[in-house]
Amino acid sequence: MNYQKELEKKLSTIKEQNIKPKLLLHACCAPCSSYCLEYLTEYFDITVLFYNPNISSETEYTKRVNELKRFVKECDKCEGVTVVDMEYDSSEFYEAVQGLENEKEGGVRCFVCYELRQRKACQYAKDNGFDYFTTTLSISPHKNAAKLNEIGAKLEAEYGISYLYSDFKKNNGFKRSIELSNEYNLYRQDFCGCEFSKRNKGEEVIALFRYSSDEKNVAKKKFFVDNVVRKFVPLSLIIHITMTFMIKMI
Repeated sequence: MNYQKELEKKLSTIKEQNIKPKLLLHACCAPCSSYCLEYLTEYFDITVLFYNPNISSETEYTKRVNELKRFVKECDKCEGVTVVDMEYDSSEFYEAVQGLENEKEGGVRCFVCYELRQRKACQYAKDNGFDYFTTTLSISPHKNAAKLNEIGAKLEAEYGISYLYSDFKKNNGFKRSIELSNEYNLYRQDFCGCEFSKRNKGEEVIALFRYSSDEKNVAKKKFFVDNVVRKFVPLSLIIHITMTFMIKMI
């Protein structure tokens, strides 16, 4: 299924009806929300739900939700948008993924996390009289849009509230989110949120620097450092990864 085409059909119908249904938009962070809000505010009366118990620490959680609130306040197209900040409780995430700690990033553990967050959004939407619910997660190239929409359809059937099918990365949505992040100087985290994704990011960097020193791999390293590390990776993480690599080489 082309989820972007499905979304476009739905938005066209809504525009013809000259109404603004109430949409609950689950948000993972400000950068991912930026394009979604810019795109959808024309069609919906939006409330943003920040529920992400997967985030590795309360400090990181607070940083992300505050950045989201700042964007909503500063963005002209977000007039009338409200943000609901759910209490941080990481135990909900750890209970959900118990036994899946060693699953690969982007696999079964992530799918359980998708459903945990989407289910909370769906329940909140139903309890508070919303017409639709959806999530910003599909804007990320690292997220499985088919699985997200599959879960959304399942919850729609279970709770009796409409899910807004979407694949926000399409139509240059991800690119636009980067542009908006730069425009509003948004904090762009370098990992999804949980301790497992953070660990995986560090292992990717270490693996890259274990390549042989042939010309092809030297070029890969230079590109990675110039275009990823220097732009997105915090200095503290670079130091941690460097020390880990040095210890493993002893």
